[in-house]
Amino acid sequence: MIVAIDAGNSRIKWGVHDGNGWLDSGVLATADAAFLGEAADEWPTPAIVVVCNVAGSAVAATILSVLDRRRDTVSFLHASAECCGVRSSYTRPAQLGADRWAAMIGARAFSPAPCLVVCAGTATTVDLLDAEGVFGGGVILPGFDLMRSALADNTAQLPFAEGVFRALPCCTGDAIYSGCLQAQVGAVERMFALLAGKSGARCLLTGGGAGRLAEHLKIPFQLADNLILTGLVRYAASL
Repeated sequence: MIVAIDAGNSRIKWGVHDGNGWLDSGVLATADAAFLGEAADEWPTPAIVVVCNVAGSAVAATILSVLDRRRDTVSFLHASAECCGVRSSYTRPAQLGADRWAAMIGARAFSPAPCLVVCAGTATTVDLLDAEGVFGGGVILPGFDLMRSALADNTAQLPFAEGVFRALPCCTGDAIYSGCLQAQVGAVERMFALLAGKSGARCLLTGGGAGRLAEHLKIPFQLADNLILTGLVRYAASL
C-alpha cells in the first residue's frame, strides 16, 4: 500500500494507492498540516509513504511528526539527475523543485509522447519533457492569484480584482483579471510552441488553477488532477 503526500505552498493533497488505483484521497490547507493526522488515522497499515514537500522545513517536520506514530516507511522525493525514466537537464538537478520533478515523473505514466507539464498553483511552472523522457527546461511565474495580489499590494489604486475574463476589458476589475489570465495562458502557449509539429505533443495541466487555464488554451491539453501524486506512486514503486 502506498500513501502519497503532496505538500504545496497553499494545499496538502494526499492519496492512498493499492498499486492498481486510488482508494482514497483528500486535501487540506497547508496551514492546517497538523490535521493531517486525522486522515492518517484512517490510512491502511503498513504502508510506504512518499512525500513531495515544497512548503518548507516546518511543514516537513509536522508531516514527519504526524507519521511517526504510524511507523511506516517514509521517503521524501528530491529532484535528481535521473529517476523513473526521467532525466534532468537542469544545471544543478538537486535545485529543481520536488513538485516539478514529481509532476514530470507522473507525466511519463500518461504518455511517451513529448509534453508540456504545467502545474498551476501558488506559482505556475511550465516544463518541457521530450519523447525520450528528458526534461529540457522550464519557466516559473507567479500564479494567477499571486499576480492579482501583487498588483493589489504594490499599487495605490489597483484592487484585488474579482472581475471576469474579457477579450477587450472595459473596467479595471476585468482588466486585471484578464491581464493576469492572459499572462498565464500566454506563457503556456509560448512554451508549447517549442513542441510544435512533434507527434502526439500535448500539454498536461495539474494544480488548483488548471481548470481556469484550460478554458482559454488553444493547444492540445489534458487535465491531470493527480499528476504529482501519480509521480510519487511511480517513485515509491522504484524504491
